Amino acid sequence: METMIDILARELGQKKEYIENVVTLMDEGNTIPFIARYRKEMHGAMDDTTLRNLETRLQYLRNLQQRRDEVKTSIENQGKMTEELSAAIDAAATLAEVEDLYRPYKQKRRTRGSVAREKGLEPLAQAIFAQDGRNPEALATDFIDPEKGVNSVEEALAGASDIIAEDLSDDPAIRKDLRLLMNRRAVLTSKAADPEQDSVYRLYYDFSASISRLQGHQILALNRGEKEGFLKISVSLPGNEGAALVCRAALKPTAFVSAFVRAAAVDAYDRLIAPSVERETRSELTDTAGQGAIRNFALNLKPLLMQPPVKGFVTMGLDPGYRNGCKVAVVDETGKVLATSVVYPTFSERKKQEAIDTLAVLMRKHGVRHIAIGNGTASRETEAMTVELLKKFPDASYMIVNEAGASVYSASPLAAEEFPEFDVNLRSAVSIARRLQDPLAELVKIDPKAIGVGQYQHDCPQKELDAALGAVVEDCVNAVGVDLNTASQSLLKQVSGLTATTAKNIVAYREENGAFTSRSQIKKVPKLGPKAFQQCAGFLRIPESKEILDNTGVHPESYDAAKKLLELCGYDKKDVPENLADLSQRMEQQGIRALAGRCGVGEPTLLDIAKELQKPGRDPRDELPVPILRKDVLEMKDLKAGMVLTGTVRNVIDFGVFVDIGVHQDGLVHISQVANRRLKHPSEAVKVGDVVKVMVLDVDEKRHRISLTMKGVPKEQ
Repeated sequence: METMIDILARELGQKKEYIENVVTLMDEGNTIPFIARYRKEMHGAMDDTTLRNLETRLQYLRNLQQRRDEVKTSIENQGKMTEELSAAIDAAATLAEVEDLYRPYKQKRRTRGSVAREKGLEPLAQAIFAQDGRNPEALATDFIDPEKGVNSVEEALAGASDIIAEDLSDDPAIRKDLRLLMNRRAVLTSKAADPEQDSVYRLYYDFSASISRLQGHQILALNRGEKEGFLKISVSLPGNEGAALVCRAALKPTAFVSAFVRAAAVDAYDRLIAPSVERETRSELTDTAGQGAIRNFALNLKPLLMQPPVKGFVTMGLDPGYRNGCKVAVVDETGKVLATSVVYPTFSERKKQEAIDTLAVLMRKHGVRHIAIGNGTASRETEAMTVELLKKFPDASYMIVNEAGASVYSASPLAAEEFPEFDVNLRSAVSIARRLQDPLAELVKIDPKAIGVGQYQHDCPQKELDAALGAVVEDCVNAVGVDLNTASQSLLKQVSGLTATTAKNIVAYREENGAFTSRSQIKKVPKLGPKAFQQCAGFLRIPESKEILDNTGVHPESYDAAKKLLELCGYDKKDVPENLADLSQRMEQQGIRALAGRCGVGEPTLLDIAKELQKPGRDPRDELPVPILRKDVLEMKDLKAGMVLTGTVRNVIDFGVFVDIGVHQDGLVHISQVANRRLKHPSEAVKVGDVVKVMVLDVDEKRHRISLTMKGVPKEQ
């Protein structure tokens, strides 16, 4: 029989030794980012996504084995275990199969079948089910017993039918075959609870589709509509296919065809099996849709967090609003707040000019180069004002920033601790400015579910959603690396090996003792032990350190190897990084394998060391397309069919892609318009943050809808 390691190796297409190594590393308490980056030789350089999948699948298989053991113990305690049953439980590949096998032995509430058994009718049921030609009525005569509550042949036969129906319902083979049939042939039907009542679910008021063709977003929408009382949903097989399957399993083809057993089989399906399997099918559909939504959310979140930062410039954040005005915050190159204000550009033309004058003073005083505008209420009016303002500042530019979650952050205890002197609304303006400067550092402060790139996130299993999104945040933070002397507690706690407590202790130590001057100094932080240091050290950067390797992704355990590499290639440490242009060439001349052996590390680690030496403090986000910074404004009325525009992908969902084209309303590229080939999901072609060229298909100003296409439009280079 396959072991867990065998199954994982087969499913992931990896060598068994690599799987064993990863499982051992995980069980020893190593984090996924650490394993992915610093133990490549042990797992064949699997990426973090593969390792996460391995971790999830391993947990499922371990839970499956635990349930197998629990079920076998329960059946053994009942004295009903057989070799065949034990083997079947061991061979069960899913939790559902294990539960099917356990069903006949599970403690049940009192049923019609159990009542019939109490009346001593089980032998009658067995005799009738044998289908050997004997007459059921004649057999039932011997079981009339008023003392047991069986007063007639009819009562005896009714009890026997209930027992047969229950046995058929508990048959794992029938349930397995029926589940497969449901997945292949079942149809979901949705009707309006009240056809006269309008709602967002009107599309599903008279809806029918094969469950094999249902999309995840449809399933979640249907579930929500049912929960809110607008829809009534059922799942069924066409014709009598379900009952026919149970009858085929119950009736013996070579024996006398028993009308009695046929009737019991139909009853088993209609009364016991169909409702149960329908619930299971609905539950499975929901689970699958939920997992798909979670994957889609995680898929969108990663590129959003990894958006290239707009570094090194003083930035102004504008949080638009009508009644409460437009909140303003100016932050320096490091995100430190320099000034705040509130202006009211939407009140009147005079107020608009006053707002422009106020912002112009702030821009001149602090040397503002970029303006970040939140995309919420009054964003369009604020954008128009900004364009007018920038006529006075030809070197400055602006960008619309997705402000999803900014208000959540502004009202959080974390924001109150960070900006105790600022009003909630002004904190939001600071967050918007910082999102342009360093999206990752700012967005980690916000619950990922509030960032606005998901679909039906509130209908997904929240525990699994939190775990998946938390893993994405962790992987992104560790891929970029963290400046130990400037990082917030929120950012630090996402670093491999660190917790909320150790992150807080790092900040406290930094405030008390000044900036860290070396990685080894981290060991002095309270409650940060050797294991935590091993896990986190390689992901922390200290630009101020005298040891240049402290500002690279080289792990302290490989410092000797890095120095040896430089020595063998004829360099001195003072050559890093200015004079290492030909490092790769010198390594090739000596042979990578031979060099790795002499340095005492594996080839993947040696190549990673060389990459870091050539560019200390490198940020992988710098290699991505830069965000689009604008100087003019475009309105829906300016759009015409056939116009080709450059935009940024804001969200990727099941049925299409939302693209920011510089208009207040994002345009939709339907999945059929994303590529010239058939796509199962838009994420096969684009991701959040991609800069793309689109053509306008249609503009509906009344409904605020813009239809776009990417077909035949060249991608942005």
